[in-house]
Amino acid sequence: MVERIRQLSLGLASLLLAVDLVAMLYGVFMRYIAGGAPIWTDELARFLIIGCVMLAMGTVWIEGRHMRVALVERLLPESLRTALFWYQWLLTLTLTAFGAWFSYQYAQSVAMFTSQGLGISRSIPVMSVPVGFALLTLMAACHGPRPLPTLEESAVEDDRS
Repeated sequence: MVERIRQLSLGLASLLLAVDLVAMLYGVFMRYIAGGAPIWTDELARFLIIGCVMLAMGTVWIEGRHMRVALVERLLPESLRTALFWYQWLLTLTLTAFGAWFSYQYAQSVAMFTSQGLGISRSIPVMSVPVGFALLTLMAACHGPRPLPTLEESAVEDDRS
């Protein structure tokens, strides 16, 4: 299940990144070659990059490719490491579930406002935040209280494939 969610979130994030690149290139072309860029290109690029990051953060977390220090994990005895993994897992679940709930409430509260450049409800681009947190919560729940791979372990796995 985690693998399917990972593939879906990375696919959607990649699509958003590609559309973001096209929007930015269009804006640059219009500004410096055609003589004036429409205002919506900057706003669309900003919304797309936020959506891309939010959709990909669950995958980054589950693969251990985010910035973290695993020094304490290595120095603790096995029994304390197990307790630390449980603590990290429960804390991650709690914070990400709260982030999903809180950001959803915020997205609903800005529904009456429209964006200046695109003229759409502000809740549409803001919904990428609760969706990203919900995906991270789901992926963390499926991962369980196990250690996350370190960057070195991820690099070794990449070399094997």
